[in-house]
Amino acid sequence: MDIDALHLFLLIASGVAAGFVNTIAGGGSIFTLPALILLGMPADVANGTNRVGVVMQSLAAVRGFDRHKMLERAAVVPIVLPTIGGALVGSAVASVIPVPVLKPVLLATMMAMTLLIVLKPGTIPDLHETALSPGQRPSAFAWLFLAGLYGGFVQAGVGFILLTALAGVLRYDLLRANALKMMCTLVFSVVALAVFIAQGQVLWIPGLIVGAGSIIGVQLSVRFAINAKQKTLKWILLAMAMLVCVAALLK
Repeated sequence: MDIDALHLFLLIASGVAAGFVNTIAGGGSIFTLPALILLGMPADVANGTNRVGVVMQSLAAVRGFDRHKMLERAAVVPIVLPTIGGALVGSAVASVIPVPVLKPVLLATMMAMTLLIVLKPGTIPDLHETALSPGQRPSAFAWLFLAGLYGGFVQAGVGFILLTALAGVLRYDLLRANALKMMCTLVFSVVALAVFIAQGQVLWIPGLIVGAGSIIGVQLSVRFAINAKQKTLKWILLAMAMLVCVAALLK
């Protein structure tokens, strides 16, 4: 596929934007998917190619948060496992439940929980407050499973549901919640990318260009998140959730 200077710029710029917003909120694919489709890719190939950048940015984000001691390694396995189970079920039922039925319910839930996280005082704990484990808050298993279910079924916007489980239920501040969210996203994306590769729906050159841009966005966003106030992160989260919901409803 020939990529001229304008499309090269669009791919890099969309990657930077996606890497930035995915690391501190979610919904970065609303920038990268249109840029890939503008190259003339079919939607399924654009979707598969997009996962290259998602894997690269997720890995960069996890490494960045871990380097700043914001990734709680001991919490990774108990949090990731329920999401993997949900993802397996979500993939299995994808052909059974029609997307037009499931999408409005999930979007409404995502928006309601984001508004709760942002607007209700005390929903997000203070930085470095002691968080809970899924064993201490059994309802977290359901939320993490739901996040995996949605990730396996649709994927786009799963970060907002993960933040509901991690910040709203398990009481992680947004900084540490985002670190764990990116670890879960990395696991989802590796599995999804493998499937798309097997189906021949990945174009590596555009995907790697987007991925390179996304790594730049991740580096900027991790530094921003480390220094930003919780209130600022909340409003970015709300803005991106609203944008994703509107984009999904108009699609």
